[in-house]
Amino acid sequence: MGVMIGLLLGAGLFCVWWSCWTPGADPVEGHDGWADRTQDVLVQAGAPSVTPGALVTTSVGVGVLVLLTGSAFTGSPAIAACFAVMAALAPMSLVRSRARRRRTALRDVWPEVVDSLGSGVRAGLSLPEAVGQLGDRGPVELRPAFRAFAEDYRTIGRFGDCLDALKARLADPVADRIVEALRITRDVGGMDLGRLLRTLSAFLREDARTRGELEARQSWTVNAARLAVAAPWIVLALLATRPEAAQAFNTVAGGVVLVAGAASSAVAYRLMIRIGRLPEDVRVLR
Repeated sequence: MGVMIGLLLGAGLFCVWWSCWTPGADPVEGHDGWADRTQDVLVQAGAPSVTPGALVTTSVGVGVLVLLTGSAFTGSPAIAACFAVMAALAPMSLVRSRARRRRTALRDVWPEVVDSLGSGVRAGLSLPEAVGQLGDRGPVELRPAFRAFAEDYRTIGRFGDCLDALKARLADPVADRIVEALRITRDVGGMDLGRLLRTLSAFLREDARTRGELEARQSWTVNAARLAVAAPWIVLALLATRPEAAQAFNTVAGGVVLVAGAASSAVAYRLMIRIGRLPEDVRVLR
């Protein structure tokens, strides 16, 4: 009876969690799939050579290793399984955290990129030359991508294809907007590129300033919520060092307690993330 109650509770909580996500889009319509989104996150985290499949394989391997090690040390497969799930989610969480920190660091860099492009255009450089010179004079963090653009353009000479490759290397919504502005200007012509770049630079600076203030105010709240979610599991890890406490969780009642605690922690963490984090730009101009 206890097992059935635990399964029903877990299924209900899973349905609540699942309802928080929007339905998957039809890939035929051109929307991004999981692999595309994950690859973007890996590029933003500074690991473009890692594939989504390799990330999943690493997560499964870490989870299995923690499960076997935890079962051997605690003698409680139920406790080991809980920490194995957390360990399996750790690589993706680490990648997302690194990508988020890198996006935050680049937030103050993009206005400089736009200003450099505007200066190059006003100096009479062609668009490919203005973009390529960022590989030598642009922000240090972005120079490799723009050097690769310059090499691609010298090799194939097709501006549109080189811009597509640049977008893939940067995998950033701001870069997508800049690239598409350059593409439209190159394709249809026009004299408003300088004004557009100045407007975009001012918008990016204002957005960076506003986001920085909001994140500084909410960071302590988010960190406190994370600590509150982690505290019960730290206590459980300490209890698992005692054989009699670990054996108590091998029973049906102990399993129900672990499932309920894991579900409550997952729901609380997702709610905390949704409430406390500012919305991020998405790549609508891939």
